[in-house]
Amino acid sequence: MNYIGSKHRLGDFIKSTVSEVVSEDLSQMVFCDLFAGTGSVGRKFKTSVKSVIANDIEFYSYILLKNYIENHQHLESEALLVELNNLQGKTGFVFEEYSENGEAGRLYFSEANGKRIDAIRQQIDNWKLNKKIGENQYFFLLASLLESADKVANTASVYAAFLKKVKPTAQKELKLQPAKFELTAHPHKVFQKDANQLIKEIEGDILYLDPPYNARQYGANYHILNTIAKYDTFAPRGKTGLRDYYRSNYCRRKEVEKSFRDLVENARFRYIFFSYNNEGLMPSEEIKKVMSRFGNYDLVTRNYKRFKADRTENRNHTANNTTEYLHILEKK
Repeated sequence: MNYIGSKHRLGDFIKSTVSEVVSEDLSQMVFCDLFAGTGSVGRKFKTSVKSVIANDIEFYSYILLKNYIENHQHLESEALLVELNNLQGKTGFVFEEYSENGEAGRLYFSEANGKRIDAIRQQIDNWKLNKKIGENQYFFLLASLLESADKVANTASVYAAFLKKVKPTAQKELKLQPAKFELTAHPHKVFQKDANQLIKEIEGDILYLDPPYNARQYGANYHILNTIAKYDTFAPRGKTGLRDYYRSNYCRRKEVEKSFRDLVENARFRYIFFSYNNEGLMPSEEIKKVMSRFGNYDLVTRNYKRFKADRTENRNHTANNTTEYLHILEKK
């Protein structure tokens, strides 16, 4: 998934740094990814630690995490995917509100793909209601739908706007591809809570923090994914069809430092690793000042190419050099 702030490209760097700092056997440790997004960092540690705690306030992220992190044993799914891919499209909420030739006139999806999303989403709920599938299969199928729908979305990158014409990649037929997850012998736990509240309820060994860096609210940028995930009834607002969404204090300049300080203070984890970059609302000196109050502080950096959508090339990408800061705290 093309995701703002994704750490997929930095996964090896993060894991090697954690291993070097902790310098102990990770296999008996609890690793927490508190702002997990699509789960790329938690997945990187999933097979190496005793258990992963993953959390994100956004519902679409919760669905992805329930599959990629909490699912850890083999599921029977091939026949289910075949049946869903063979469904005929249906006129439903996604088609009418967010698709080509729908009554709202929003072009997030082609007509055919909007109807396919509706048909698949309705069938998944019907199977769950009739107990044809269990909870683990339910989240697997929903995650597969979110990932597959994102691949044919008619956007430049995020869902803050749609393109004026349906681009070639969005005209391709949506095919449900399996959202594969790593198998482990041990279980994991996923939450959908405000991070500053959840931190008071959990404990472990390694805490990884990757909050929003700037004023962009994830609930607005990915509202279509929340709509597909929830598949509820509401009145979409404005040209883009927004729904009500959670607003994070980490996206507010006047609130971010206090929220971060409270989070670190309440964390019952020995090691804290905090990802931020040179475009964030908090300067590095402020982060160092906060973390140093609670133990031994260190910092490592990594230059990398961050990709963002090119307005003239739809979802083709241009590279921006960015510095990733990994702030490190060993709490006393």
